[in-house]
Parts: sequence; C-alpha cells; structure tokens
Amino acid sequence: MKELAFRLTKGDDLRLSIEEYCAHYNIDTAVVLSAVGCLFSVSLRLADAEKFLHIDKDYEIVSLTGTISRSEAHLHISLSDDEGKCIGGHLIEGCLVNTTCEVVLGILEDYKSIRKYDEYTGYDEICFQEVEDD
Repeated sequence: MKELAFRLTKGDDLRLSIEEYCAHYNIDTAVVLSAVGCLFSVSLRLADAEKFLHIDKDYEIVSLTGTISRSEAHLHISLSDDEGKCIGGHLIEGCLVNTTCEVVLGILEDYKSIRKYDEYTGYDEICFQEVEDD
C-alpha cells in the first residue's frame, strides 16, 4: 500500500476535494487512513438514506472512514461540537473545511474497484477485485 497525504484549507468541500485529488492523481482504489481538522458547514445523509442534515456550525472531525473508487467515494464521518456532542452520517457535498483538514489516504495498488448492482440493497455497490500479476 502506498500512502498519500494532503491538506485542505478554509472553504474546501471535504468530499469533493478527496474525489478531485484521487481523480487528479489517477487513483483507482483508496481508503481513508486519517483525517484531522474542522468544519464550519456540515451536510450528511442520515442512516435511513432518505433524510439529510445540514448545519452551519463549527465541528471537529472525530473520525472519517471509507473507500474511494474511480467513480466516487463512500465516506462516513463523525463530528463533535463545542459541547462534545457527536453527530455522524454519510459524507455528502457541502461539508466545508474551517481552518484546516489533513487527509491521509492509503492507495490499494493491488486492487481495482468497480460498481455492480446489488439486488439485495438496490444500489450499485463498490466491489473490489484483486489485480492479477502479469
């Protein structure tokens, strides 16, 4: 696994920036190893996949985890407010970095990712395939 690290600054959209970084460097399959920073605007899709939450308030990133494929990212985030209360959900566009966010990605060089329809979930899900040596 190869690691890459980059820093986002005030106003950067967290999800879009991660996807754009991976597209720019032609990364096929990656995982989030770490993300430390804060947001001033939060947008999440909640657990039922039908409700969305948008809050303009300062939050610290407690955890960011997920996978990035060539087509898109599947990311979940946990955040804490100024009283230590946590919220979390599926990271969507609209989570804007406040002062900084340092992101470390692990590039899965031995895997490629594809989207396949899953009859059980009803969604095109990310599937991982090991790359065969030549």
